[in-house]
Amino acid sequence: MLYATTTAAAKRAALRERLASGELLRFPGAFNPLSAKLIQDKGYEGVYISGAVLSADLGLPDIGLTTLSEVAGRSRQIARVTDLPTLVDADTGFGEPMNVARTVQELEDAGVAGLHIEDQVNPKRCGHLDGKQTVDAGTAVRRIRAAVDARRDPNLLIMARTDIRAVDGLQAAIDRAKALVDAGADAIFPEAMRDLAEFEAVRGAVDVPVLANMTEFGKSELFTTAQLADVGINIVIYPVSLLRVAMGAAERALDTLTEEGTLASVVEEMQHRARLYELLDYADYNHFDTSIFTYTARP
Repeated sequence: MLYATTTAAAKRAALRERLASGELLRFPGAFNPLSAKLIQDKGYEGVYISGAVLSADLGLPDIGLTTLSEVAGRSRQIARVTDLPTLVDADTGFGEPMNVARTVQELEDAGVAGLHIEDQVNPKRCGHLDGKQTVDAGTAVRRIRAAVDARRDPNLLIMARTDIRAVDGLQAAIDRAKALVDAGADAIFPEAMRDLAEFEAVRGAVDVPVLANMTEFGKSELFTTAQLADVGINIVIYPVSLLRVAMGAAERALDTLTEEGTLASVVEEMQHRARLYELLDYADYNHFDTSIFTYTARP
């Protein structure tokens, strides 16, 4: 009832332990707290909080228009309803190294288990679009050092994302990944890899966990979990997938309503009220009410 019973510190420790096991952890992207509860209910290992999803939810493109307050607020809403560890997209850290440090502490206070900081020029753009620009190695390293120095819980996962593959090629991405690990990054997120061989090359170049982004309509092929595990990937995210599925269904439903004047024909495709109440622990709330409010007025 209400929020998750697992503390933020326990979630962070659990994520570290799972990553040390070498298994592949699946982190679907939650577009709101309710979808995070569904991800947990379906047995996944973690929840991803996408900057692109947050931007879209606000009706904005993913071009660096969201603020730290908006990201921290949504992260808090999602992290507190699930016992799973949450990993959040912190973009470029919302400014220079001092801003990065504040970003880390705000997100740590929001209860996330980890976050990633990228090496794009601020303001950034979607990692699978053309025309990206990345900062120089020195700036990228300072961002990660600031992030690492700012955390108070040593188990908070500081992941470094590099977008340089699309700008300067694979070797540049490998060199950047190594530099970011040397700067203290706990994990590496190589964005927009072209194929499994590229993921494998990054995996072989660093001794920290590596993340694969399986976003639809992007630069990377949609590899299976088995394929990614075979090349040693440790975390796979599906950042916008649930939002895309949900919005596709919503658009089809609105078209049906326009054409048929009723939604009767799509009721069977909807989540049933009983299932919604199950995810919301409605029965526990009802039990709490009846156990507290037991007074009956005399006639």
